[in-house]
Amino acid sequence: MTGSVSQMPESATEAATAPAARPGHEKPVADLPEWDLSDLYPSTDSPALAADLDEAARAARDFAATHAGRLAGYDAAALASAIAGYERIDERLGRASSYAGLLFAGNSSDSAVAKFSQSVNERITSIGSDLVFFTLELNRLDDARLEDEALARWQPFLRDLRVFRPHQLSDEAERLLHEKEVTGRSAWSRLFDETMAGLRVPVGEERLTVGDALNRLADRDRTVREQAGRAIGELFQSNIRLFSLITNTIAKDKAITDGWRRYPRPGSSRNRGNMVEDEVVDALVQAVTGSYGRLSHRYYALKAKWLGLEKLEHWDRNAPLPGDENRVIEWDEARARVLGAYQGFDPRIGAIAQRFFDRPWIDARLRPGKSGGAFAHPTVPSAHPYILLNYHGRPRDVMTLAHELGHGVHQILAGEQGYLMSGTPLTLAETASVFGEMLTFRSLLDSETDPDRRRLMLAGKVEDMLNTVVRQVAFYRFETLLHDERRSGELLPERIGELWRQVQVESLGPAFNFTPEYDVFWAYVPHFVHSPFYVYAYAFGDCLVNALYGVFADGHPGFQAKYLDMLRAGGTRRHRELLAPFGLDASDPAFWQRGLDVIAGFIDELERV
Repeated sequence: MTGSVSQMPESATEAATAPAARPGHEKPVADLPEWDLSDLYPSTDSPALAADLDEAARAARDFAATHAGRLAGYDAAALASAIAGYERIDERLGRASSYAGLLFAGNSSDSAVAKFSQSVNERITSIGSDLVFFTLELNRLDDARLEDEALARWQPFLRDLRVFRPHQLSDEAERLLHEKEVTGRSAWSRLFDETMAGLRVPVGEERLTVGDALNRLADRDRTVREQAGRAIGELFQSNIRLFSLITNTIAKDKAITDGWRRYPRPGSSRNRGNMVEDEVVDALVQAVTGSYGRLSHRYYALKAKWLGLEKLEHWDRNAPLPGDENRVIEWDEARARVLGAYQGFDPRIGAIAQRFFDRPWIDARLRPGKSGGAFAHPTVPSAHPYILLNYHGRPRDVMTLAHELGHGVHQILAGEQGYLMSGTPLTLAETASVFGEMLTFRSLLDSETDPDRRRLMLAGKVEDMLNTVVRQVAFYRFETLLHDERRSGELLPERIGELWRQVQVESLGPAFNFTPEYDVFWAYVPHFVHSPFYVYAYAFGDCLVNALYGVFADGHPGFQAKYLDMLRAGGTRRHRELLAPFGLDASDPAFWQRGLDVIAGFIDELERV
């Protein structure tokens, strides 16, 4: 609960945690786009940026002078006017924050960019201090005061604010936590990012970035995969004390804050932010862990057989299958495939997706210092989203493009709700992205007539779904074990490695043998640092979309119109309200099984081949 909610969103895809390489190809794909951030600001020394920050600072001071300590005496119309004023200031801060964050994501190894980003974040934090009082005072008002027609537009914002009411601290404590953020968790996150960007992995005669080395784990040559896997492990091991310190510190910092806020367990604050009950997340995790045997264990046994191996090593998890074409998918072809799938589903969706390619809103080019993985950032409703990915030309990269484009379409449609209510809880934020992946995959699969290529496509989709569902739930289990144990004292690097190995053995199953260097592979997952307990949202979104796509495939009447309404809702409706028109309920255990049954069905088909 801080004043300004402006910040880079905690959104990224599975590409950030699973290698997505182009095996056997070192030549980069040609003609990849780069974004142009001038729609936000023309440069770091732009007068417009300086003016926006100065105006936000002035407006925040005036806002505090006008409203602080007075909300209890306002009628509903005055409260509505104050909320609108708060949103205007916050959106101005959001534009500046987005620009600084995107610039840093595009080149985090540039010290000037890093300094600029940190300076902007510190300025925004300082300005936001004058706004801290507002949501705190709103939450102290009686519910009856807020149930007035004049506040009808802001009811979703007020409803979501109320979720944090039991965990709200005094104004002084909230302001202190807000101001210390730049020297607390954010500083440790920056240390992680800059350390990771500066590391170089010696693989053969080359010194690769961590992202490029992780890509080698999907190389066709098993010797290359092993060489990269061992080299990554050795590099992380040589830096493990630093990564352990970062992880221990962030976990302890979270435990202190959670204790003061009276959250019952480490994941509860994330669940509150996601507007989902702890019990619903528990049901998802139990459903997935209970299905390890029929999903990942069964699939990886098949993969070992296909590769002619008695046991898989960790560097074999993303290995290409025999017969998988070593073909580069150029950018124009990827664009055509994804847009064709989107337009085939609904021309309105396709037209929005087209904008990202017609305008410089996508950064797909490979370059040193660029953030690994992929994300779509909504910026502010008065601008437009931007997409970052690292395109290597593999089929998985095409799926990543489809995924992030889904986020972008969702963010544009949800922008109609305004800055305070356009943001979607993580449990629903992956809906459009995963649905876009499924549309693209189904379009490609349905057009493929060669049985061998269809099998390879199906296997690739299963691997992506296992990465999104099983792997992310295993990550969530690892975080839960780590944060629970951290409450009793600092964890040694060896103990963190033991917890990592435990969840990997559980989730991946007996088809794997894990060599010792894999015990440090937890260190490269950015979600553990930037956004603890984020990762289950991927599994939530994937299972939700599997169920949702099943409704679409069954010919549900008016599906496209209902789907567009769901995306336009942004953060104004909860998961129960959004899914009800489709006859779905995430609180029903059968809902999760329905989603997992889709993956199991794909594996059934592979077993029959």
